[in-house]
Amino acid sequence: MTAHPLVERLMTLLGPDHVLTDPGVMQGYTLDWTRRWSGVALAVVRPADTAQVAAVVLACSASGVPIVAQGGNTGLVGGSVPAVVPGAGGPPVILSTRRLTRLDPVDDVSGQVTVGAGVTLGDLHRYVAHQGWEYGVDLAARDSATIGGTVATNAGGIRVIAHGMTRSQVTGIEAVLPDGSVVEHLAGLAKDNTGYDLAGLLTGSEGTLGVITAVRLRLHRPHAPSSVALIGVDTWDDALHLLHAAVRHGVPLLAAEVTDETGMELAMRCASLPWPLETRHPLVLLLEIADGGEGGGFVPQVLDGRDVVVGLDAGERARLWAYRELQSEAFSSYATEVAGGAAHKLDVSVPLPKLAEAATVIRERMAGYPGVKAFGVFGHLGDGNIHVEIVGPAPDDEEVDRRVLEAVGAFGGSVSAEHGIGRAKVGALHLSRSLAEMSAMRAIKQALDPRGIMNPGVLLADRVAP
Repeated sequence: MTAHPLVERLMTLLGPDHVLTDPGVMQGYTLDWTRRWSGVALAVVRPADTAQVAAVVLACSASGVPIVAQGGNTGLVGGSVPAVVPGAGGPPVILSTRRLTRLDPVDDVSGQVTVGAGVTLGDLHRYVAHQGWEYGVDLAARDSATIGGTVATNAGGIRVIAHGMTRSQVTGIEAVLPDGSVVEHLAGLAKDNTGYDLAGLLTGSEGTLGVITAVRLRLHRPHAPSSVALIGVDTWDDALHLLHAAVRHGVPLLAAEVTDETGMELAMRCASLPWPLETRHPLVLLLEIADGGEGGGFVPQVLDGRDVVVGLDAGERARLWAYRELQSEAFSSYATEVAGGAAHKLDVSVPLPKLAEAATVIRERMAGYPGVKAFGVFGHLGDGNIHVEIVGPAPDDEEVDRRVLEAVGAFGGSVSAEHGIGRAKVGALHLSRSLAEMSAMRAIKQALDPRGIMNPGVLLADRVAP
């Protein structure tokens, strides 16, 4: 059978070993991590450097074939797998960035490093740690999520309260635009007022404006040894009170996480863990502080009489963190076991003063929803970002998602706190963005990608150019 002309061209550019067309081999690229979204691709290509990325984009642009840039494919909103968009030029080419593994020497003077888009978050952490630094973004999927993917989605994670979102770490960027041109601004200058901030624009753009190939990242000196406390609490308001009251003034708060009882039980079930506290509680709060690792940074008068356990050494800290980091995996495992499907995973944020009320409303909306077998909430208490997990409804049941997202919108929250809009939340973007804002975003998209070939169906409801 004759190959598609574009596929033949791509094989010439990259070599046949790095152009995949077998449907079985491509399945790992066309099915997303949650197993809720999938699509069909013309081919999967694996360029080795920026020049090859530019050649692939130029070839696809000339053929009018869409491009889906993909890193570790660990997203939760269907943004890294093909979507069906009428008039978008047929099945897309998936451009895997996993071979873009550039790791420049750490710049000890500026505290920065330039990294290829395909480097995993975990590999970056290990690389800079050997040289006395740390990177400020961390999340459970660290050993599969890539730097390019985390930048494209402006990932958050467990250290936002200490260091901010990914955008706060990006000081420069290299990317291939939809016409095949390369923009490279990797100097990492602290002061650089020379026009539009392309790094800021491309961070969080979800592959709709170009393919990120490398980034310049801000690093941090390691914090002091830390202590971790798990505290049983009854209400969200009590957890928010402890967020600051339980930590001595001047002691850096590295993480503040919360998990509800359902999530705790499922994590225990998933990994055969014991209940970590003396009694059951509706919520369990995790606080990690940089106090020298002796526990002295917690306020004893506040914690006295509470059900609490403190971990001081690395093993104990990891043991306590496991209950939180197993959450997404535990709900997915339970969904496969009892429902034979995929869990609904909604990543939202709510203003902290309204968090307790919003959590109550969301729970009420889920309590009466048909087919819900398990429902839980966990997340990053310090920044108002909560993850809602729902097991039972069919993967294509959009109504159950809508009920949660509309509740979040009513409280002035964001329908996507850290995973992006992807395919899943295109129809809900208006709950968090005004018509004027969406028009401005669409104008940027039209200016950079007039043919609509970059990740169609993601972020904005596409209007495909003829």
